[in-house]
Amino acid sequence: MFEVDPAFHAGSQRLASLGLCEARLQLDARYPWLILIPRIEDARELEDLSAPERWRLLEELLAAGGAVRAMGHVLARPVAKLNIGLLGNVTPQLHAHVVGRRPDDAAWPGPVWGHGEAVAYGPEQLERATGAALEALVSVARG
Repeated sequence: MFEVDPAFHAGSQRLASLGLCEARLQLDARYPWLILIPRIEDARELEDLSAPERWRLLEELLAAGGAVRAMGHVLARPVAKLNIGLLGNVTPQLHAHVVGRRPDDAAWPGPVWGHGEAVAYGPEQLERATGAALEALVSVARG
């Protein structure tokens, strides 16, 4: 039975269930940031997905990119570059980070991981970011 690694619960919140992945909002207001976790038990690497699942993941990553751009727009911090990372060094469960970057962000041009402390969203900011991301993901969530 698939379960999200408990490590994700501390820094992110569930956003939507897509065709393959659980989409989670990373709780760091410095960056519009989503995490996609394929709902495949014991998946650690891309090679653990079937070919159709890998194609579905790609489609969901593209949709997540649109959602991250929508988040940046409503937060008045338009995304200049999308970063997509499948690291898994700390949390080995297969997951993909989709992060909106800007030349004036806190970590530019380096990676966001390990750079400073996360900044909590304010309630209104969180509502706007969540709403924009969900609206952008609606069609992919239907499968």
